[in-house]
Amino acid sequence: MQVINGLLRVCSSLKNEPLIVAQTFELSRGRHNAEQNFVDLLISVCWIGVLRSLLRIISGRIFLGLINQTKENSMSQSLFKEISELRDELHGQRYSLTVIHNYCLYAGQFLAYLEEQAIELRDVTPDLVAESLLHAARQFRKDRGRVPATGWASIPRSGIHALLRSALPAWPPAPPAANEAERLTRETCGQYEKWLRHERGLAEPSITALMWEARHFCKWFIQRQGKANFADLSVRDIDAYMDIRVPGLTRRSVKDVAERLRGFLRHLHRSRLHPDDLSGHVIAPLLYAYEGIPSILTADQIAAVLEFAGEDSSPLGLRDHAILQLLANYGLRSGEVGRLQIEDINWRADTLHVHRSKNHTLANLPLLEPVGEAILRYLRDGRPDTDVRTIFVRSRAPYQAMTAGGLYGVVKRRLGAAGIGLSGKRGPHIFRHARAVSMLRASTPRKIIGDVLGHRSPESTAPYLKLATEDLRAIAIDLPGREVKQ
Repeated sequence: MQVINGLLRVCSSLKNEPLIVAQTFELSRGRHNAEQNFVDLLISVCWIGVLRSLLRIISGRIFLGLINQTKENSMSQSLFKEISELRDELHGQRYSLTVIHNYCLYAGQFLAYLEEQAIELRDVTPDLVAESLLHAARQFRKDRGRVPATGWASIPRSGIHALLRSALPAWPPAPPAANEAERLTRETCGQYEKWLRHERGLAEPSITALMWEARHFCKWFIQRQGKANFADLSVRDIDAYMDIRVPGLTRRSVKDVAERLRGFLRHLHRSRLHPDDLSGHVIAPLLYAYEGIPSILTADQIAAVLEFAGEDSSPLGLRDHAILQLLANYGLRSGEVGRLQIEDINWRADTLHVHRSKNHTLANLPLLEPVGEAILRYLRDGRPDTDVRTIFVRSRAPYQAMTAGGLYGVVKRRLGAAGIGLSGKRGPHIFRHARAVSMLRASTPRKIIGDVLGHRSPESTAPYLKLATEDLRAIAIDLPGREVKQ
């Protein structure tokens, strides 16, 4: 540090040293071009400034390293191990050096707080984390004489949660059951989830929706009865639950709620927790086949979205453009796009391997030129440096595979940027509808359409026929009667 400080003082003295200026003019005395003399002098001054900046950066890095080393030396061996493992994990997830430093700093303070309180890391609860943040805020005010800024606790909280996710098998932990009724409810829902996953073999989104409804119903039933004796469940209880559940929902959503509740009621009867099968008493609205027409994009709208997204050359724009190309050209489900791996593209054979979401099969599709070029640009110039093999990852650390919500946000954001407003849904599925309509209008056989979309049976493709409204008008029958003016 003394050497670096000495060099900085030398640079400071050299910056305004007349000798430098005199020597610079001396070297250029034989020249006759005044502009060249000025340029040479400017270069000399710039080099001195660059040298001073580099020395400041180096000294800052060394200073931070000495601070970290001092803090780590003061830690116990177990705490030092936890911080080292956290730092290695954050490095592996490609966090920036600043974020790694801040996270490890606050994680170390949290570990020191636990050591003072004689609390083991495995015994940490969310309430204890909140208490430690209040203690840190009080310490901040004591050290600096002012109250922390609004939102100050977000970075310490993130660092503590990163430590707990790294050190504990599960975080945040499930809160303990408050009473016997809640314990019985968790046991029943756990058995139901196991049956859905292993016996029925349902997809994860379906299991999530069914389990949410089951847990919500159990929570409501406990609050209503004060106990979890499902043998006392009656038809009146079911009607009361539906009365508080359906307000504000569409007919389609009410139908979904009823079907999920029926599944859980059948499980109660199958598990002998209730003597009767009450699923038949759940009343749901009658939906007619193909009664609704979902949102659909026209060919011009799809072209506009792809054009606007293609003009964005940022890493985020390259990723979004490749995703939109896959959705528009193949009509893939969001889960199928999110699960694509780097190995799923055969660049030599120009093929794309798609893992179907619902029938769990592998489809080999030709790699279309615009899709391949968009993905290649993203892999070369936009994809972060990460060990994750999924093609599309988050644009910020940790670089993990994109979720269904992330893909929905991509479509919604790019539709808005292109100035396209839709009255209904605006998620990735609207590209699937548009792809089906384009194939229908091209007189593609329904069997091929089903294969491209990944349907199990030809009947699954039938609902897409209602989307080709313009084609249906061509075969409409004129009925006699008075003309209705719009």
